[in-house]
Amino acid sequence: MSNYIGGQAVVEGVMMKNKNNIAIAVRTPNGRISLKKEKIRFKDNNIPFIRGIVNMFIILYIGIKALTFSSNASLGKKDKLSFKELFFSMLFAFVFAIILFKLAPLFAANLLDKKFGFNNILFNIIDGLIKISLFVLYVYLLSLSKDIRRIFQYHGAEHKAVRCYENKKSLNVKNVQKFSTIHERCGTAFIFLVLFISIIVYVFIPKSYPFWIKFSLRIILLPVIASLSYEFLRLGAKYKFMRIFVYPGMWIQKITTKEPDNKQVEVAIKSLKAVL
Repeated sequence: MSNYIGGQAVVEGVMMKNKNNIAIAVRTPNGRISLKKEKIRFKDNNIPFIRGIVNMFIILYIGIKALTFSSNASLGKKDKLSFKELFFSMLFAFVFAIILFKLAPLFAANLLDKKFGFNNILFNIIDGLIKISLFVLYVYLLSLSKDIRRIFQYHGAEHKAVRCYENKKSLNVKNVQKFSTIHERCGTAFIFLVLFISIIVYVFIPKSYPFWIKFSLRIILLPVIASLSYEFLRLGAKYKFMRIFVYPGMWIQKITTKEPDNKQVEVAIKSLKAVL
């Protein structure tokens, strides 16, 4: 397909993106579907290796807006959240992720290295395996929450609707429910690629460097890793033989997506139709 439909599960709803059009559909407390359509000011960048970083910031901006709208729509008229409040909540989540998936694995790998004396490659493999294990454990624990499970169901509905559209089937509940909740362009697959490719990139950082230098370089190199991961994700979506790089992320989607009910699928269809 010449253009890709992107999406995101939000609170009691789904956001869809097609080029510079976005739509957020949310099931409100009265059972109706509230829909917000908008044209974004930033257009997708198609320059290889640059587009991954640019689109990442665009998606982050859109994601905060979508979560703000969905949170407020699902709450009704009470306890409304502002964009600023949600931004700082996500900033806190980002800092938490850096500590959990960068600082903690590096600290653990350092401790093991002092005991066993790894070479540079093995040191970074151990660091990477700890990160991946923590990520899988983290999303599994999240999935045990009833509220998060509903978001994962909307995540599944989003994937099913996009799959249905990509297979040129009519967008109705019956057709959409036939498709898989797993999709190769999912953000879960992207995160796994980031974790995997970081192992390769970090091999070039000598383990003999002081701890805080190694940690700082891991943060500085994040845009490079994100850019490479984005390109591999697109290749995996386009060429079947490249999907070996995204299959592990697709397996993890068995945790981050759940089978949606028909009402949740209706929301995903409403959002998708609005951007087509």
